[in-house]
Amino acid sequence: MDVEIDVTWHDGVTAVDRGENLERIGCPLCQAAIDTEWWGDLLEAHCDDGFTTLAVEVPCCGGSTTLDVLDYDWPCGFARFEIAVWNPERLWFSEDELTALGDRLGHPVKQIRAHI
Repeated sequence: MDVEIDVTWHDGVTAVDRGENLERIGCPLCQAAIDTEWWGDLLEAHCDDGFTTLAVEVPCCGGSTTLDVLDYDWPCGFARFEIAVWNPERLWFSEDELTALGDRLGHPVKQIRAHI
């Protein structure tokens, strides 16, 4: 398969899809598991317009936190800009490569590996 690169600007803050790689989400406040169905419903509710805020009340303990600090078992991110590399010929970019890319873009970057 050929490597493909897609660059996308989103109108609002959007969850970066990691597909089937997400199996567990934990609460950073009480360390309980958070139901992935709750997560899926939340994403579905914001799939058209994105998120105006990442602030959320977690269902396990009712505490206030943000979506980006939940304990994901696989990296998860939120962005208005996304570079997708389809069918890469390698697994991960190194920290040095990510730092160099972030320097070139003028903003830190995070790597999200998806299984779609």
